[in-house]
Amino acid sequence: MTSPHWDESRAEAYRQFRYEFAEKSLGGKTVVVAGGTGGLGAATTALLAQEGARLIVGYRQDRQRAQRLARAMEAQYGSKLALVEGDITRADVRGQYLEACGKAGEECAGAAIFPGDPARVAFEKLDRDALIASLETNYVGPVLLARDLGQAMESRAADGSIVLLTTMQAHAAFPGSLNYGAPKAALAQAAAILAQQWNHTRVNVVAPGATFAGMAAASVQAGKYDRYVASGAISRFGRPEDVARAVRFFLEPDSYITGQTLVVDGGLTLRRERG
Repeated sequence: MTSPHWDESRAEAYRQFRYEFAEKSLGGKTVVVAGGTGGLGAATTALLAQEGARLIVGYRQDRQRAQRLARAMEAQYGSKLALVEGDITRADVRGQYLEACGKAGEECAGAAIFPGDPARVAFEKLDRDALIASLETNYVGPVLLARDLGQAMESRAADGSIVLLTTMQAHAAFPGSLNYGAPKAALAQAAAILAQQWNHTRVNVVAPGATFAGMAAASVQAGKYDRYVASGAISRFGRPEDVARAVRFFLEPDSYITGQTLVVDGGLTLRRERG
């Protein structure tokens, strides 16, 4: 007895070595990039703009930077960004994202959620306020926006994708990362729970390492990670393009991947004992 899910026409195509590899499959589709004007988010915005996606790009408060990015994307790719300003821990701001999706003319196909804060507080100075502030920014806000956007995608029973951004420090223990790595580790666990809960909305995680842009840039510039390059543990520092490509990979429509974490660190977490 043949399975009712068997696709004979597709199977025959494979026997003939005919495969479908989509190109620019996000062209014309609505994608949210929350925190999409920062170092890593801006690179992802550029990659998606190049592909022709309809972009809703969020930022917390640096309006001038957001407007510069919007002008650059229109000049380079003819992409007109819909900008959303504000802290995603606030319900009204999350509502603006949903409203912008409704106005886009095309249902939201995916979202990449970048917002966070490096929470650089010395270990001996950690207190309740510092820990709660980091938790709000690095966990609560991203989870609530993922929930709101994911529920909207799930309600239409069509495939969608959410990508959450953590850090290599969430997946390996680094000294001094208690205030930052722990909330990001919780975010990765939340992604797995959401991926399990939803049927049509995929949820995955990208965990950047030491990159020239984003939250790690100050540490890279200060030489904190130089020893890993000097020892050969990594061949170079990360670039924003590395992270953007990883995020785009998970945003692929009709993808077969959910509940996974991709650490984009050049192997640093695996070989950090060499530093």
